[in-house]
Amino acid sequence: GKFGVGFYSSFMVAGAKGVEVVSRSASLSQDAPYSVWSSDGIGSYTIDSSSSAPSLPQSRGTAITIHLSDETADYADAGKVEAIIKKYSNFVTFPIHLDGERVNTVDAVWARDPGSEKIEDETYDAFYKYVANAYDEPMYRLHYRADAPVDIRALFFVPTYHTEKYGMGHMEPGVSLYSRKVLIEAKSPDILPEWMRFVKGVVDSEDLPLSVSRERAQDSALIQKLRTALTKRFTSFLAKMARKDPEKYKTEFFPEFGQFLKEGVCRDYPSQDALSKLLYFDSSKCENGETTSFEEYVGRCTPDQKEIYYLVAPNREAALNSPYFEIFLKADREVFFVYTAMDDFVMTNLGMFQSRKLVSAEKGEIDLPDDSEKDAAAEAEEKDVDPAAARLTDVQTGELCAWLETEALPDRLAAAKVTHRLSMHPAIVVGHESGAMRRMMLLVNQRTGGEGTSGKLPKQTLEVNPSHPIVVGLHALRERDEDLAVLCAQQLLDNAIIEAGLMDEGGRDMLPRLNEILMRLTAKKDSDI
Repeated sequence: GKFGVGFYSSFMVAGAKGVEVVSRSASLSQDAPYSVWSSDGIGSYTIDSSSSAPSLPQSRGTAITIHLSDETADYADAGKVEAIIKKYSNFVTFPIHLDGERVNTVDAVWARDPGSEKIEDETYDAFYKYVANAYDEPMYRLHYRADAPVDIRALFFVPTYHTEKYGMGHMEPGVSLYSRKVLIEAKSPDILPEWMRFVKGVVDSEDLPLSVSRERAQDSALIQKLRTALTKRFTSFLAKMARKDPEKYKTEFFPEFGQFLKEGVCRDYPSQDALSKLLYFDSSKCENGETTSFEEYVGRCTPDQKEIYYLVAPNREAALNSPYFEIFLKADREVFFVYTAMDDFVMTNLGMFQSRKLVSAEKGEIDLPDDSEKDAAAEAEEKDVDPAAARLTDVQTGELCAWLETEALPDRLAAAKVTHRLSMHPAIVVGHESGAMRRMMLLVNQRTGGEGTSGKLPKQTLEVNPSHPIVVGLHALRERDEDLAVLCAQQLLDNAIIEAGLMDEGGRDMLPRLNEILMRLTAKKDSDI
C-alpha cells in the first residue's frame, strides 16, 4: 500500500490482542533476529526481536497477524476472505494465496497495451463474460489507453441486448473503477453519464489515489476529467463504428441501444452535439424500413432550407397520409417521421442541428417556398375537388371562421383561420403539443399523482381549407340549419384533433354527436338534403 489505509483498517476488526507484525529483510543472514511490532490499537505499540517466527515460514518478508474480536470472527472464514479478495484485488499483479492456493487468477486484460501486443478475441470475450456476468458475446469492444488529460486504461463492451426493454427496471451502471488494478468502486455511478449504463467494463487510472471515496469523487475535478474524457472517447468510437459498418450500426446497435443515446441528448448537454450525429430516424425520403441521420438529411437539403422538419405519427403510413405532410410533399421537403414520445422529446430538446432549427410539421407557420401553399390549393382544384363545387371567397371564409370562433365552438377554439397548405383535407389544428408528448405527460401525471397536467385539451387553433367541399358545405349549411351546422363543426374539429393524435379515450365522447348527425340526416327528405 501507499497510505497505510489497509493496515489501519486491521485495527477495526482486531480484538484485545490487537495486531502483530513480524518482519525480516531478505538481505539479512539466516541467523539475524526477526523484528516484532505489536499494538492493541489504543495508542501505544511495542517493538521486540525474536529468534523464531512461526507466522513467517519462508524466513523473510513480512507477516501480519490479526487477532479478531468476537464480533468480527467471520473474517476468519475462508469463503468470506476469498470473496473480498476477488471483489477488490482480483486483478493485482502480485499473487494472493489463501490457505496455500492462489485466489487472484484473472488476467487484468485492460492493463495490457492493445497497440503493442495481440490480444485474442477469446481473451476479451472471456473477460467480458466475467465482468458483465453475461453469457452472450459483446457487440462492440473498445480498448484504449491515454495519458492526457488524465491517465486512463479502459476496456468497454457493448452487449448484444439490454434488460430494460423486458420491464426489469432501470439498469445499474456497468463499469467499475480501479486504480493500479485495485477496485475503487464497483459499478461506479460517477465515472460515466447515466445514459451509458448499458456499457460494461473497467476503467483504471493511476492518477486516482487509493484512498479516494465516493463522497469526494462526486465533486472531484479529477473524476470529472475522467468522465469527460471517457464519454468523448466512447461517442467518437460509436461514430467510427457507424462509418465502418453502417449496416450493423443501423440494424443491430441502434434499434437495441438507440433509446440510451436519445436519453443522453436530453440529459447530457455537453455530449448533445456528438450524440445527435449518432441518431437515426425514418424519413419521407427513406424507403420503407430504412432510416437516416441528421447529417444525411442536411446533406440532401437545398442551400435555401434553413429548417429541419419532423412529424410525430403512430407509424409511417399514418405519417404519409397526414394532412400535416401535404405541403412538404408538394414542396419536395424531406420530413423526419418519429413515432414515440421519446423521439418528440429529443427533437424538442435538441432544437438545432448545424445551424438549422428543428421544426414540427404541426407548427402553424411553416417557412416553405412561397408557391407551395398555392400549389396545394391548385392540386385540390385539379384533382380531388368537384370542379362544380364553389370555393369560398375571402369574405365567406372570414365569416365562417368568425362563426366557428364565436358561435359554434367558442369553448373549444382559440382561433379559426384560413390555410392554403391543405389539398386533401378540410382542416387541421396547429401549434399544439404533439399527441405523443401529451400522452406521455398524462401518463407521468397519473403515475405521480400530480395535478400539473389536466386531461382536458386546451383551446385549439383550427385552420380550414376554403376549397374543400366539407368547408364549402358547412358555410352553406349554417344558413339553412344552424343546429346541424354546429354539430358538423364540432365533428370537423374532432376529426382534426384525431389527425393530430390528440384525441383521448378513443373518441368515445363524440359518438352521441355522430349518432345525432346521422339521425338528422336520415330523417331529412331527399329534397331537403
